[in-house]
Amino acid sequence: MKKIQCKNGLSRRDFLKASTVAATAFTIVPGHVLGLNGATPPSERVRIAGIGIGGQGAHDLGQFRNLPVDVVGLCDVDWARGAGSFNAFPKAKKYKDYRKMLDEMDKEIDAVIVATPDHTHAPASIDAMRRGKHVYCEKPLTHTMYEARWMAEEARKHGVATQMGNQGQASEDTYRLCEMIQAGAIGKVKELHVWTDRPSNGLFGEYWPQGVNRPEGSPPVPESLDWDLWLGVAPERPYHPAYHPFVWRGWWDFGTGALGDIGCHFYAPIFRALGLTGHYPKTVHAVSTRVNEETFPLGSVVEWQFESYGNNPPLKMVWYDGGLRPFRPDLVPEGAAMSENGRLIVGEEGVILDSAIYDEKRRKEVGEIPKTLERSPGHYAEFVLACKDPKKQPARMNFDEAGPLAQVVLMGNVALRVGLREELTRIRLHWDQEQFKFTNSEEANLHVHKKYRDGWTL
Repeated sequence: MKKIQCKNGLSRRDFLKASTVAATAFTIVPGHVLGLNGATPPSERVRIAGIGIGGQGAHDLGQFRNLPVDVVGLCDVDWARGAGSFNAFPKAKKYKDYRKMLDEMDKEIDAVIVATPDHTHAPASIDAMRRGKHVYCEKPLTHTMYEARWMAEEARKHGVATQMGNQGQASEDTYRLCEMIQAGAIGKVKELHVWTDRPSNGLFGEYWPQGVNRPEGSPPVPESLDWDLWLGVAPERPYHPAYHPFVWRGWWDFGTGALGDIGCHFYAPIFRALGLTGHYPKTVHAVSTRVNEETFPLGSVVEWQFESYGNNPPLKMVWYDGGLRPFRPDLVPEGAAMSENGRLIVGEEGVILDSAIYDEKRRKEVGEIPKTLERSPGHYAEFVLACKDPKKQPARMNFDEAGPLAQVVLMGNVALRVGLREELTRIRLHWDQEQFKFTNSEEANLHVHKKYRDGWTL
């Protein structure tokens, strides 16, 4: 069967279930290969170290522990935050500085898991890859467009196994969506709309704050936290609980906002189904609520325009956050649910809302869509198998795939920067991938990458 690297992008509820589905939906991979029967000899087990082991990092470690993996090192700048992982893996050596861990444990580590705030993803991952370590890095892979390309280049240069943490990419729902699109269920795709209720609207406090300025004051740094290490490559600023833990995502210096948080999840299956990976938009444009220098806006709409490629027509890709949503297409009947998080794929012959064709006549014309794609052994199992032989069996969403996807997603954040708001009322940003720059805005090019703080330059 044909292999394809597919990823979840359905409703938020579907996505939240996807990591569980991906972790348990093993197919025809012998137990002795994955080590699930406990018989894998030590020489064939993958020795993993975690960088950023609270929150999502703790979840990742918990998923890997059921595979032929030994967790040998654990690093977190906040030992109170990392306490759960320290307790779960008492034999692992403990560190606060990942650079020290990589120096001292160089010969004891085969692979690392990077689950730090976004601004530290690339520095930690590239440092590890340059030492020959395999890298599993959480989404959205990097903090800047430049880092996304850089990560892919470093992975190829050092021949290591890589994977971005799009856990739902291994789910059955994702594969069925890819098969539906590739079977021509709605004809050639011409528009893609994705929306989310993130960030918090301020009423329920479900996610993280945006649209706010830097907090005043400088509370004492918790004893468990090394604030300088937490800042890493970011510019210096006083500690404040407004940044740590997790609430960092809405701050420009540390996170990538709602688009970075969710965009890679929702867009990945379409990129694969359409063969869009490696193709880049010619223009990007954004509108939003009020923007400031510190945090992302409360709500935004971003539009990318791709030119036609191969046998595919031009593609318009649109993102909505903060509770904004697209208008309902005529082919979607009134009364159909338009949830707080969703995806609408518009083809020349029909539409898919989340994961269903919403035109009954078209559904009958298409009929039953066969399963044509080889299923995943499980998201985390893919990475372990890749560590054993990166060339023979690369993981789905490896950095050759994740890098281009992350670059496109993060391009949308460039269009949201405060210095561009007045300019973008008059123009669309034009991108040249070969030159790796915007051709009509030097202001935009200032945000393609960032300056690393002294002492952290790679």
